[in-house]
Amino acid sequence: MSKLSVFNFISLDGYYKDLNNGIDWHQHGQEEGDFSAKSLGQDNILLFGRITYQMMASWWPTQLAIDTMPEVAKGMNTAEKIVCSNTLQTADWQNTRIMSGDVWTQLAALKQTATKNITILGSGNLTKQLAEAGLIDHYQIMIDPVAIGKGTAIFKDIQQQLKLKLTNMQSFKSGTVLLSYDAISN
Repeated sequence: MSKLSVFNFISLDGYYKDLNNGIDWHQHGQEEGDFSAKSLGQDNILLFGRITYQMMASWWPTQLAIDTMPEVAKGMNTAEKIVCSNTLQTADWQNTRIMSGDVWTQLAALKQTATKNITILGSGNLTKQLAEAGLIDHYQIMIDPVAIGKGTAIFKDIQQQLKLKLTNMQSFKSGTVLLSYDAISN
């Protein structure tokens, strides 16, 4: 049985994207890049919502991304990827397939049969929905030492309390902190 994890970064005031859906406020230092490359080396299946998928697919295959963060770009481009969408018709980024319809049932089944763990990157709406469905086992939240004032909260409009147990903390020289949590069943 595989585990479903989420990795997302948020501002100090709790937003995962700003009012323009931007994430350029996130710290992308050497340590954070090394962390990302190491995480991608675990060969997990990457899971995205449509909006995050389109943003990632427009960046990681580019020569600029490859030149700027070669190890992360290699990991992102070669990883097996699933995009959850009922509107996307094609997924041109290599090793990507589209999951549509009842994704909750499909992901629950995938967790039972997959030989790899699954990691949601970004994808705040998908994260919230899967958290409410009780499908996420582990959360990694990277908190940047910046307040952006307004944006979208990572668990915006969550309908039920999410209980987590802290399992690890890691700090970076930039002041960024990574908190790792396991989900606690209600």
